[in-house]
Amino acid sequence: MKIKKKLLIILMFVLCSIGCSKKVNIEKEKLYVYNWGIYIDKSVIGKFEDKYNCEVIYDEFDTNEEMYAVVSSGARVYDVLCPTDYMIEKMINQGLLYEYDIKELANYENIDKRILKIISSFDTNNSYVVPYVHSTLGLIYNKTELDKKHLPYPTKWSDLWKEEYKGEILMQDAMRDLIMVGLKKNHYSLNSKNIDELNKATEDLIIQKPLVNAYMIDDLRDKMVGANGTIAVMYSGEVEYIQTEGKPSEYEYILPEEGVNFTIDAWVIPKNANNKSLAKKWIDFMLEPDIALLNYDEMHYGIANLKTIDMIRERDGEEAIRNEAIFPNLDDIDKYELYKDLGSFEEKYNEAYKRIKS
Repeated sequence: MKIKKKLLIILMFVLCSIGCSKKVNIEKEKLYVYNWGIYIDKSVIGKFEDKYNCEVIYDEFDTNEEMYAVVSSGARVYDVLCPTDYMIEKMINQGLLYEYDIKELANYENIDKRILKIISSFDTNNSYVVPYVHSTLGLIYNKTELDKKHLPYPTKWSDLWKEEYKGEILMQDAMRDLIMVGLKKNHYSLNSKNIDELNKATEDLIIQKPLVNAYMIDDLRDKMVGANGTIAVMYSGEVEYIQTEGKPSEYEYILPEEGVNFTIDAWVIPKNANNKSLAKKWIDFMLEPDIALLNYDEMHYGIANLKTIDMIRERDGEEAIRNEAIFPNLDDIDKYELYKDLGSFEEKYNEAYKRIKS
């Protein structure tokens, strides 16, 4: 009898062990996402996790170069990324991205095909890239503060070298965005591979340094709202945040007359991604109209989602989507430049950036 009891106890222990181990081993599917800071409505992450019963590990980067260093070195493997056009072109050229048929996405038809045409300049067959947001890089200034100090309103990049603006200027602290200002100030291409033009832009930016209040990225918009700067080199998506947090009538956003860039940030899947299937679901989820609207309301960058644009028009009126600061005229895109992959010449830009910031 004692033997039977012992056997029964052992059997129950074994069954319990098997059952418990199964519970321990059942883990949610994971998706590793690498995106810009302040670049999503955080509730969207939870909505995706609930819909697909998964766990999203969400990391943020400050610059394309930081993201590239992590991904290209294999220091960490991500399933989906959101780089900028020129960096995507570089990663395609280096064979770092996964190619697939984006037309298979359920929400593919929501994408503005004019944006896909622009993307085809670096993704020839539209087989790597799904657009997320787009923007311009221009100047925003506080009219009230400039009026108080009896300073004129800036109209061009070269105005950022005026001695009267000393201590009023906030600059971007990303390599391409900083050097772009020096290049465009001299009416050069923002993709110039002419060493003399790059040297001229570099020397000018070094000369400008004593006039600059700060070089920043994500914190720049809060510093501008706090009146710690009256003129800033700013991406168009930040404009509405600044106007909302401050007094809208105080701020003006302009596209300097020497020319500006048009930038597209987009979703891509690394070739070494561990969960490409879930990555596609993430990208498709971002194209759902209501999800895209949540992200738009958080960021106020231009979007390529036609159904969401209709929702904005219906909710906020036609004027909202006619605001060129947020929605540049895509039918007149030739007046803008896109950043391009510089190839081996990028090292010259890196050296120039180090000289400027040293």
